[in-house]
Amino acid sequence: MSVNSFIRNIKRGETPFHRVIRSGLRGLVRPCSPRIPGFLKPPLRAYYEARVGVIVVWRWLATVLYRHPLFQARCASFGRNVSLGRLPYVSGHAEIHIGDDVSIGSMTVTSGRFIDHPKLIIKDRAVIGWGVDLAVNQEIVIEEDAMISFNCRISDNDGHRREADLRARSAPLDPRDIRPVRICRHAWIGNGSQIMKGVTIGEGAVIGANSVVISDIPPYCLAMGNPAEVYFRNYGRPAGTAPSASEPE
Repeated sequence: MSVNSFIRNIKRGETPFHRVIRSGLRGLVRPCSPRIPGFLKPPLRAYYEARVGVIVVWRWLATVLYRHPLFQARCASFGRNVSLGRLPYVSGHAEIHIGDDVSIGSMTVTSGRFIDHPKLIIKDRAVIGWGVDLAVNQEIVIEEDAMISFNCRISDNDGHRREADLRARSAPLDPRDIRPVRICRHAWIGNGSQIMKGVTIGEGAVIGANSVVISDIPPYCLAMGNPAEVYFRNYGRPAGTAPSASEPE
C-alpha cells in the first residue's frame, strides 16, 4: 500500500484501525486539557494576569525606547502624543510629517526614484489602521481626524508606465502617471479599500469596505464598489450645516 493510499484511508476511516488512527491524529492536531480542579484556579488566574502585565510592560518599553525614537528620527516633523502599534516600515526618500495625537497601527511607506521630494503628511488626530500601504512618489495628505481602516492602500502613482514596451523596460514613470492624493478631514476609508492616484476624498466622506476609488468623492458622500460610485449624498453631514456652492446636489 502506498503512503498516499494509507493517508486517504485514514481520512475516510475505511476500517476500525484507520478510524483509531484518525481519532488519535485529531487529538494531536486539536489538543485540549481536562477541566482543572477549583483550587488551581486562583494561582493560575494570577499567573495569567501577570503574563498579560508582562506583555503590556514589554510593549510599552519597546514603543518608548525603540519604535518612537527610530520613527521620530526618520520623520521631518513629529507631533505630540503619537501612538505607534508597530514601527512603520519606510523604503525610499519620502519626507514624512506627522501631526499631534496621530494614531498609527502599522503602515508601510514606499517611494521610488521619480520625484526629488515626495511628501507624506498625516495631520492632527488622524488614525491609520493596521496593514496600511502608502505609495508616495509626489504627495499624499491625510487631513485632521481622517480615519484609514486596516489593509488599505493609498497610491499617488501607477507604479509603472502605461505603454507595454516601456513597462517591460522598467522605464521611469511619466509625470501624468503621478498625481497627489488627499484624504480630507473627517473622512473614513473602509477596510481593504484602494485609493488611486489623483483622487481627493472630500470632507466627511465614507468609502465602503474593499472599494477601489479612481475619481474624486464629494464631501459627505457614501461611496463604494469597484470602481467606487456615490450612493448617498449628505451622508453623515453635521446637523445645521449646508452644502457649499461648489458641492454637487
